[in-house]
Amino acid sequence: MAEKIIRIGTRDSELALWQAHTVQKQLNDLGYKTEIVAVKSQGDLLLDKPLYELGITGIFTKTLDIAMINGLVDIAVHSMKDVPTALPSGIVQGAVLERANVSDIIVHKGSTDFLKTYATIATGSLRRQAQWWNKYPNHTVVDLRGNVNTRLQKLEDNTWDGAIFAAAGLERLSLKPATSEPLDWMIPAPAQGAMVVVAMAEDVFTLDALAQLNHIETEICTYIERQFLKTLEGGCTAPIGAIAKYNEKDDTIHFNGVLLSIDGKQKLVTEKTVDISEWKKLGFHAAQEILNNGGTELMRQIKEQLKM
Repeated sequence: MAEKIIRIGTRDSELALWQAHTVQKQLNDLGYKTEIVAVKSQGDLLLDKPLYELGITGIFTKTLDIAMINGLVDIAVHSMKDVPTALPSGIVQGAVLERANVSDIIVHKGSTDFLKTYATIATGSLRRQAQWWNKYPNHTVVDLRGNVNTRLQKLEDNTWDGAIFAAAGLERLSLKPATSEPLDWMIPAPAQGAMVVVAMAEDVFTLDALAQLNHIETEICTYIERQFLKTLEGGCTAPIGAIAKYNEKDDTIHFNGVLLSIDGKQKLVTEKTVDISEWKKLGFHAAQEILNNGGTELMRQIKEQLKM
């Protein structure tokens, strides 16, 4: 059994392959044999529709899930923010890798003077769109789809003033332009900047291997953020942001969460600091606070608008 080759399933985009190779190297360094199996996902094939119009949560993970259930691959590597909060039956979280940069950034064309006046900003994310409109209600937001390279090229080819990206994706591929600024005020997607590796629940050999890659602090913080998302019933599409950070000085977790209307006009926020011993229910309690303060009605409106 020690000779088993762990087959690593991945999408064939440059970023997905980078993530798969990162996991491969870590497993190889531990003495495991691996191979990479690239699979094209439906989310990569349907580039003409915004993700939320496709009505599918986990569109980027579904193809790999099926490949794993069918025994074609042993593990799948995902950007954790793309993974639905409920994994398919039989598939379990094997490891959460140490988190990279969690920030959203704006990539522009040399100046951010447009922030003071009027601008057209590109993003395919409802969360980024809603937070942008909340701060800049007179700006235009246009849809932007495709892998990182495609989106950077589209920004270049169009008259848009800027486009919003996750810093981690650009940094991992060494593609972060000098003409970019962090959006410190924007609350990231739950689990942004983290990579997760999933495997079949009964595959003890592979799960033992993956356990050695797990970063406990990242696992706890992303669990809190995803619990917040799940309790709000956001799926992948509602404008929901969440970030949990561990403070080792006083052994506490600090949490910020936000739910917005799609047009950005309504914004419900929660901020909490708790002792590390209370982490298991933090996301749930933070979401309940938002639901009780108008979030239930707001989620109903969002689902109606998106026909979720």
